Amino acid sequence: MSVTTTLRHLPARRVAHSAGSLLHAARQGLAEAAETSRPELRYVAAHLAALRAAAAVLAAKEPVDATRRGRPRSVWVLLPAADPTLREWAAFFAAGADKRAAAEAGLPRAVTPFEADELLHDAEVFVSLVEETLGLPGQPTLPIPDSRAS
Repeated sequence: MSVTTTLRHLPARRVAHSAGSLLHAARQGLAEAAETSRPELRYVAAHLAALRAAAAVLAAKEPVDATRRGRPRSVWVLLPAADPTLREWAAFFAAGADKRAAAEAGLPRAVTPFEADELLHDAEVFVSLVEETLGLPGQPTLPIPDSRAS
């Protein structure tokens, strides 16, 4: 049985709990990103926070095609079908996946401090938007370090 088939049969309360847990993890990722001074770690944590928020949308929405088989698809590919209003966000974060992979691999100069700060800001906006979209209580905006001032 596929994950999407399983989600279709879960009670709404259970799916909402999953979405809430994913959003909580996203907020923790944003806090982690805001606390680190290393740009590559900030970028990775912010991108993963956005990924968790997108997964929350998928957990909360009715699966689009539970019978589809084949290779796994990216959350960023599935998100626009689950919520078309998040299409541009999905494209934006999908475009940053290679940069995140390079930063995770420890490639030198994969991410600049400015890019990390910008992605953290964008991920914060996205997580807040997802909370609003799902009708879940939001969290206060985190202070974002300004690496340009250092």
